[in-house]
Amino acid sequence: MAEKKKILYVVEAMGGGVFTYIVDLANRLVNEYDIYIAYAVRSQTPNNYKTYFDQRIQLIEVNHFSREIHPIKDIQAICEVKKIAKNIQPDIIHLHSSKAGAIGRIAFTGKKAILFYTPHGYSFLMENYKPEKRMIFKWMETICAKRRCITISCSAGEHQETLKLTKRATYVNNAINLNKLQKIMDNVQIYKHPFTVFTLGRICHQKNPKLFNQIAEAMPDVQFLWIGEGELRNELKSPNIEITGWVKREDAIRFSMNADVFLLTSLWEGLPISLLESMYMKKLCIVHNVIGNRDVIQNGVNGFVCKSVEEFVKGIEIGKKGLVQQYVEYAFKDILEQYNVDVQSEAYSKIYYHMLNNR
Repeated sequence: MAEKKKILYVVEAMGGGVFTYIVDLANRLVNEYDIYIAYAVRSQTPNNYKTYFDQRIQLIEVNHFSREIHPIKDIQAICEVKKIAKNIQPDIIHLHSSKAGAIGRIAFTGKKAILFYTPHGYSFLMENYKPEKRMIFKWMETICAKRRCITISCSAGEHQETLKLTKRATYVNNAINLNKLQKIMDNVQIYKHPFTVFTLGRICHQKNPKLFNQIAEAMPDVQFLWIGEGELRNELKSPNIEITGWVKREDAIRFSMNADVFLLTSLWEGLPISLLESMYMKKLCIVHNVIGNRDVIQNGVNGFVCKSVEEFVKGIEIGKKGLVQQYVEYAFKDILEQYNVDVQSEAYSKIYYHMLNNR
């Protein structure tokens, strides 16, 4: 039998949606490739993260990865990932997140191993950073984009941003593991509850709790639920908002299934997992008009895309009247056909195979 080709994933942001993404992708492709993951642990990384991966996948912790720009640590991280790659001799190196993308595109030329990069949301689009810092991030992405590297974005919207930097680009939509989610859903008990609008995630600037609060204040007779916790908790002041704090995934799914309308007020997104999961649960999804959200939700077809508090309220009123069947069925169909890990892993496999056979 031919020897398996080797893939080295370099993942600085081993937490949140990126962690789920890497787990599902690596576990799907390990039958076709020898998989190695060079990573850094973050505060959001599960304590038992190693148990999520197939035992055939080799995990290598990078000691000097730093989330922020840190010249000394960054140089050390470049040396460290170069040493890891030298020992492994991978056929493909795939960089995940902006920081890993910068480190990896400095460390590797793309001549020996085929080089890929997935941003998972460009840092220069993140409005919580000052304009000067975002300008630095944009400059870094522009310089690094000159490398022999193919950028694989997580959504059509992110792909359009990539094309402004380089034409060596394509995209594969973010996706969810339907089997895992369905197993959790099958064990959830649905109970009688008041009409509830919910969201899920960290209560931070990106998720725009200020707008969520304004919508709740405009609908005092409706129950609002934020599944999560965060530093901007004090911005959720409306008395009809309940905050769960951080809960186990099973409990988050239970809260979600016992609510009615999913609300996403984010200022920016890559392609949010919470949105995809809510679509699969057949919840009416009402989202803010930003990249990532509007790539998935077609206004008036499989949900609503809104620009103002008034538009959000109109969408929620439709949900409150129970006029949701056509929207949730379209959304559910989209998940089955486009946004599940089987489709995602097959797309990645085709890209890898094509590049390996055209070196």
